[in-house]
Amino acid sequence: MYTDVRNRKLFEAAQRFGQDYLENIFERNVFPTEKALYDLKHFDEKIPVASSDANEVLHFLNSYGAPATVATLGARYFGFVSGSAVPVGLAAKNIATFWDQAPAMHVLSPIGSKLETVVERWLKDLFHLPETIVAGFVSGTSSANFCGLAAARYRLLSNLNWDINSKGLFNAPRLRVVTGKHAHSTVIKAISLLGFGAENIEWVAVDAQGRIIPENIPELDDSTIVILQAGNVNSGSFDNFSDICKKANEANAWVHIDGAFGLWAAAVNKLNHLTEGIELGNSWAVDGHKTLNTPYDCGIVMCADQEAIKSALHMAGSYIVTSEERDGMFYTPEMSRRARVIELWATLKYLGKAGIDEMIYGMHQRALQFAEEVSKVDGFVVLNEVVFNQVLVRCETDLLTNKTMSHVQELRECWAGGSLWNGKKVIRVSICSWATTVADITRSVKSFEMALRLAKK
Repeated sequence: MYTDVRNRKLFEAAQRFGQDYLENIFERNVFPTEKALYDLKHFDEKIPVASSDANEVLHFLNSYGAPATVATLGARYFGFVSGSAVPVGLAAKNIATFWDQAPAMHVLSPIGSKLETVVERWLKDLFHLPETIVAGFVSGTSSANFCGLAAARYRLLSNLNWDINSKGLFNAPRLRVVTGKHAHSTVIKAISLLGFGAENIEWVAVDAQGRIIPENIPELDDSTIVILQAGNVNSGSFDNFSDICKKANEANAWVHIDGAFGLWAAAVNKLNHLTEGIELGNSWAVDGHKTLNTPYDCGIVMCADQEAIKSALHMAGSYIVTSEERDGMFYTPEMSRRARVIELWATLKYLGKAGIDEMIYGMHQRALQFAEEVSKVDGFVVLNEVVFNQVLVRCETDLLTNKTMSHVQELRECWAGGSLWNGKKVIRVSICSWATTVADITRSVKSFEMALRLAKK
């Protein structure tokens, strides 16, 4: 019944399917065709009674699955701030899949433990963060925000003589949460999951670009968590970290920085002014699979308070074997997780500082190019300052903007989603792929122009 794990032909078939997919990804339709979407009906079946042939399972998956994928690996996908994947990262992930490591403890995966130690050190260097920070490797910034805020909750309550691990939240001292009105939805989710309650958030007004107005921040104290943003998900703007962090530090408040895609600006010589002052924070969240272009899923939480994050995400058990080396389970919520650090390490090692700088600054240049070219098309206007990789495009009315966006998506030359910006409907363009060229931007703007013509008919 079972296929021998040493069955080379099975894995050669998987490799061949993958190679065929990659060879066509840059020119194929960005979104699945209507036929590909219709053919997904083939998956609607009852679970088989008898075992299936492994090769037939792979062939079935490739035949009906591959055409129904979204070409996020390609050069013209501009939706949801989704990055592509640098080829060496994909290749390393393939190797890691065969290794099937779970780096919860050094004894479970010495290579996983070593690479997490090395990458932690590299990240401190790239982001110019204090030597005291520790990193946890999670699925994405949603989890990273949760971990950072859990560490904040532990530390602030501990400072107020309350042990949340033993006493829980009932009757605990009240903690305050202060953040901007443009905080990302994953931050709100983490706040809810941690028991703070979204209704208790002290919202701070933001400026026209979505940045917190420092003067509007309320008086802070040692029971306050301040959440800042490195990269507004719509405009790409960055909060004023220096001024706000200094104010928070003086009050002994905790600062968490949500930098899902924007924190990588710290690694770019011509863009690191955007992140000036982030080193004054207490915890940070960032994705590898967005701006750095590692494969999914790859998120990182960093914390300057090792005791706080280890205590907040504590793990115990008589069977656990700790060591003098890194045991990764103390920095993440889960014990059983794959060694995603392998492709993160490979991507960082391959690119190096110079390559990271070139790749990310290139995304910024392509965003500037998109804004410039689309602004020259009669009927489009760009609403944001393009400081990083985000471009907000609008037509004359909400209705026309939505119709144009729908046609952009139907044309499948590129893909961009919609959003609401200062009360107006916009098309949100996120440049996040290493593969996006000057020609890709021009080609995509022409598709926008065609979509607008179709919308006006």
